[in-house]
Amino acid sequence: MTTSWGAFTLTRFPEDPRDQLRAWDASDEYLLGHLAETGTDLSGTVAVLGDRWGALVTALQAAGPRELVQITDSYLGEQATRANLARAGAAPDAVRLLTTQDTPPERIDVLLVRVPKSLALLEDQLHRLAPAVHEGTVVVGAGMVKDIHTSTLKLFERILGPTRTSLAVKKARLIFTTPDPAATPGPNPWPYRYDLPADTPAPGLPGLTVTNHAGVFCADRLDIGTRFFLANLPGGLGRARVADLGCGNGVVGLAIALHEPEAELVFTDESYQAVASAEENFRAHVGTDRKAEFLVGDGLTGLAPGSVDLVLNNPPFHSHQATTDRTSRRMFADAWRALRPGGELWVIGNRHLGYHVTLRRIFGNSELVASDRKFVVLRAVRRD
Repeated sequence: MTTSWGAFTLTRFPEDPRDQLRAWDASDEYLLGHLAETGTDLSGTVAVLGDRWGALVTALQAAGPRELVQITDSYLGEQATRANLARAGAAPDAVRLLTTQDTPPERIDVLLVRVPKSLALLEDQLHRLAPAVHEGTVVVGAGMVKDIHTSTLKLFERILGPTRTSLAVKKARLIFTTPDPAATPGPNPWPYRYDLPADTPAPGLPGLTVTNHAGVFCADRLDIGTRFFLANLPGGLGRARVADLGCGNGVVGLAIALHEPEAELVFTDESYQAVASAEENFRAHVGTDRKAEFLVGDGLTGLAPGSVDLVLNNPPFHSHQATTDRTSRRMFADAWRALRPGGELWVIGNRHLGYHVTLRRIFGNSELVASDRKFVVLRAVRRD
């Protein structure tokens, strides 16, 4: 990626030479070009929200801001940022890496926002960052045209101040907001809580209140895929160590914990918001004495090989806006590594995704547990 501050070699994380998806897009280029062309003062505290793979902070660290902060919900994005900064020769302290769960900077002089896929996450983070924005703060958002809607602009305007957009360039657009100290955005609605419906198909779950931090998949209701999975979970697990892989708000692992009192649960996701939700829900309904692990990371890589008896997984099939099976393939391979011989992976997915083919390639077997018109639940066993 070529910028006014130099040319940078960027990769996603984990690096895969077969991956044809770039670590930046036209909106990153548009935003960086705008900052350079307008001579935006970058000498103060620059906060970058939603920098997907670190493209923005990798370029901006060369501009020498007093403090450069990246705020992300993605562990994978954070690791890509570290790798890209190191490749660029940046000093170890050139960028302060924060998560969406961390306390934001006290003062922000330039706020740059890569518009996320989740409007809820944008709302939550703008609320959290608003106290640090002052009348002179430069606020610029960026995204592809398909990601920026009237609702997006209304969020910037309601929470921060008057907002307008740029012309589109290479299907990308910028958002310009003038901070208004008199703005009254109202209370932050996140995290959001709701009661699981009375017909939730898992013992102990109906009526429970679940907490969802912004950005968690289907944060305002029980989605139909999870509902079908809950109706078809394995039982009789005894003292099994069970991993809820890609746990989201953790309701699947919570169902196991409530029905299998001796099972040991591990909740893992690459989203800081998701793992925070899962931990709050587990502690609220199972208690603080029950042993469980809550891991933000790259799948099950934080677990020793052969250390898990059962993996439950509802894999995503999007990486930001790109449709790809790369994530599911990595999750399945990771599950095989983490499972003990005889251990099982249970997967739910849309029928059309053909996960059974991938499972047979990795595990050598795949069994259909349940299906309806939209979903399948599959079981694969590690044989050796």
